[in-house]
Amino acid sequence: MMSQSAIFVDASFLLAVGGHRASGTTLRAAFTVNYEALIEGILNTAKDFSGLENLRIYWYDAAKDAIFTDQHKRIGLIPGVKVRLGRISFNGEQKGVDLKLGLDLVGIARNRAASVAFLVSGDDDLAEAVEEAQDLGMKVVLIGVEKADHRLGVASVAEHLALRVDSIITLPEELIKSSFVKAVSWDAEHATQTANIASAGATAKEVVALSVPDPTIPKPGAPKPPTPALLNQRTKFQSPVQAPAPADYQLVYSSTHHSSGFTGGATKDPSAMEVATEVGSSVATNWYASTTETELKELLADRPLLPPEIDRVLLKDCAQRLGEWKTDLQDIRRALRVAFWDELDQLT
Repeated sequence: MMSQSAIFVDASFLLAVGGHRASGTTLRAAFTVNYEALIEGILNTAKDFSGLENLRIYWYDAAKDAIFTDQHKRIGLIPGVKVRLGRISFNGEQKGVDLKLGLDLVGIARNRAASVAFLVSGDDDLAEAVEEAQDLGMKVVLIGVEKADHRLGVASVAEHLALRVDSIITLPEELIKSSFVKAVSWDAEHATQTANIASAGATAKEVVALSVPDPTIPKPGAPKPPTPALLNQRTKFQSPVQAPAPADYQLVYSSTHHSSGFTGGATKDPSAMEVATEVGSSVATNWYASTTETELKELLADRPLLPPEIDRVLLKDCAQRLGEWKTDLQDIRRALRVAFWDELDQLT
């Protein structure tokens, strides 16, 4: 087996964790990434640990019909990086990404092309592939993002996977801070800074007033308020305070016309509900800042159903704060979606 390493990066995992650190949400439109610096940092971390030269970095992501986007082309042109794409299904889920990663990991081990594999992922579905590669003589090292208050010491890594790898190391905190940057939003702080830099005649208060949309003035091109007849045709989206959930079952609105798949259990933890409300509001704010008029109209037309990509962001962001099991509770999921719609109503 050749004395060199190979690096396998689950982009969805890495971008979600790093983006959440920078912007407070996993919504990709809410942050920008310096991919060149990030990939160089991953390479240096692996080399510092093993002392080995690297065969290549395999970068796994998903795209519609598995067609390269401009972002994927940019990453693929970085020397030593091979982009491998899965598909995004009709309901917004990634398909084939974990399978490609697992097959490549085992294939590299079987062909004895590398002696050490560095895995940047947290998905427990990869545990079997890790063990197969180890049986073929390869060492597998997990590269994570440090989280001191987590029992594993890293963020968003399944324990099932962590128990299978040979070692766990972390990316430097400075690398995450410098590679992930929150997208510029036109908030009060940004308005004040802009006014000072440009020596604008308007005061900071005036700039803020101009930058924050008046809720009484409709956004150009935005849908007109629904008529009473239209309201009667739609099922109104009620908050949990207005419509208490039955103890045994409650439909949870998600990205399809069905429930989210979890229909039991509730929480009486007020702090958890507050976090869910904060997350729902934050996702709505970030989404609205980067959306188009057409996307807004489409979203409102399907209310109260949420597109899969938004629904997944809500759940991922909440899991970052509360953990997976609390995010599965129906009251938490309902609070996320209610807060999203409430905040969007304020913004529009």
